[in-house]
Amino acid sequence: MGQVIGLAAAGVLAGVVSTVVSLASIVSYPALLAFGIPPLSANVTNTVSLLFTGLGAAAGSRPELAGQGRLVLRFGLITAAGGAVGAVLLLATPSQTFEMIAPLLIAGASLLLLRPPRPGHVRLGGENGGPLRAALFAVAVYLGYFGAAGGLLMFAVLGSALDRSPVRVNAIKNVVSSLANGVAAIGFALFGPVQWAAVAPLAAGFLVGGWIGPAIARRLPGHSLRIIAAVCGLAVAVKLGLDAYTG
Repeated sequence: MGQVIGLAAAGVLAGVVSTVVSLASIVSYPALLAFGIPPLSANVTNTVSLLFTGLGAAAGSRPELAGQGRLVLRFGLITAAGGAVGAVLLLATPSQTFEMIAPLLIAGASLLLLRPPRPGHVRLGGENGGPLRAALFAVAVYLGYFGAAGGLLMFAVLGSALDRSPVRVNAIKNVVSSLANGVAAIGFALFGPVQWAAVAPLAAGFLVGGWIGPAIARRLPGHSLRIIAAVCGLAVAVKLGLDAYTG
């Protein structure tokens, strides 16, 4: 019972962190390891559970998602395909390569967040640009494969290309990231070492935290959402870099 309560509490906190600063796994993945689940199993169990963050975030972000359904669907198809590729790579290859490049990706994305586009000016060709679609697919592959701070990478990519407020970009990020996680979760559920006893309480916490998170995000002033996400991302990049290069 103590483990169930602990995982549910970790899920709530991770769900809030996911929807506000895109870093759920810095809470949920260590929690799974702390309860004695091996790293690969913890990774796939975390991915399966993360699907419920997206469900909660979609419910809690309805004002920000209004009028963006077609855009979310178009981006979601791309991220779903990328998530599937990432899941196949995880189950078929060792993770050392992604673990080595993850700190660099996360640091770069964090720095990009600190330099948002000027009003009316977008990068990656805007919302219909080919570079944006390629970047979304690449980030979704990363989400399906390794995933640490993948939501932050997605937020950075979308924030560079979309001429929208950070809160609306964050709402889109929550949904399209969950589609990448969802497709990967299906593959892991069928072929991966998922710890189903841990999924239930963690997923319940993710659902609640994902629903609460958007209400917190929309109350943050101005571009503080970008700044908070960037600072947290740089901290995660340093931690992962130390683990990858000195561990």
